[in-house]
Amino acid sequence: MKREIFVGNVGIGGNYNISIQSMTSTKTEDVQSTLNQIIDLQEEGCEIIRVAITDRSSLNPFKQIVKESPIPVIADIQFDSYLALKSIENGANGIRINPGNIGSKEKLKEILKLANQKKVPIRIGVNSGSIETKYKNHISSKSEAMVESVMDKVKFFEDNDFFNIKISLKSSNVKETVQAYRIIDKKCDYPLHLGVTETGTFFSGAIKSAIGIGSLLLDGIGNTIRVSLTEDPIKEIQVAKEILKAFGLRKNELEIISCPTCSRTTVNLISIVKEVEKRLNKIKLNKKIKVAIMGCEVNGPGEAKAADIGIAFSKKRGYIFKKGEMIEIINPDKAINRLVELIEKL
Repeated sequence: MKREIFVGNVGIGGNYNISIQSMTSTKTEDVQSTLNQIIDLQEEGCEIIRVAITDRSSLNPFKQIVKESPIPVIADIQFDSYLALKSIENGANGIRINPGNIGSKEKLKEILKLANQKKVPIRIGVNSGSIETKYKNHISSKSEAMVESVMDKVKFFEDNDFFNIKISLKSSNVKETVQAYRIIDKKCDYPLHLGVTETGTFFSGAIKSAIGIGSLLLDGIGNTIRVSLTEDPIKEIQVAKEILKAFGLRKNELEIISCPTCSRTTVNLISIVKEVEKRLNKIKLNKKIKVAIMGCEVNGPGEAKAADIGIAFSKKRGYIFKKGEMIEIINPDKAINRLVELIEKL
């Protein structure tokens, strides 16, 4: 079990649920646009948000963003230790730094001292493209090089009495990422922030992230995740939620299972599933619910017995069932409304 840390009021590690993170894509100086995006992300399921502090002009806006944000805010810092110090002073719930590019050891010590005083956790983030030369040139495996680079910084933090740490090791190469996390998981008990970096557009990025993050979750590795996409951050949250739902790691979540369709299908199942999903996502659930939507009698209810509720279609009818037992026959045109109505009563 990993150590527990807190980013604001969100627990990471220990027995806490795996949390979902994202990063704002607005200009930090545009406070209202940034807050609007954070609110939209929170409504979608984001629990922690990261905001880039690009230069000193970002600092005062960041202070206001932290104050008004409905979820904890992490300051993303590169290169400048002053920005890290001021972000902590301005109320950051956490900071993300790459210790290899933040400046001298004395400057890093200043950050650790202030973060300790303010009880602000630090994510030590090392990407495959930012490995220090002394490790990159002397270790054959890039995954091992990332781990050695991180562990060097962990020791420095510990030597300076700082233990409020979480770690990330990301590569755009899925295999390198998975290998690095598997190695680091055995070397320390600090919570791990999972993700595959620079994955590309929605389609390719979602697949790479699902494979990389999913492989690690199957191993029982990971405490918080961010899906990185060249897309609206809302999409990152949607993919992250689906990954966690697939592993049964989210409470009070809706899971829809549906068949891939074939020539037996007599309704527009694709549009039906999309409409049901859209409407059900607006419902606040107090428990996990699995919903099955099947295109014919072959796939449902037989293959969907595990579903809490579902519907299967024939040429002229919709068959609504609970736990594999048929409870109602309905006209397909009325199927969506009736299914949603019954789910709301569960």
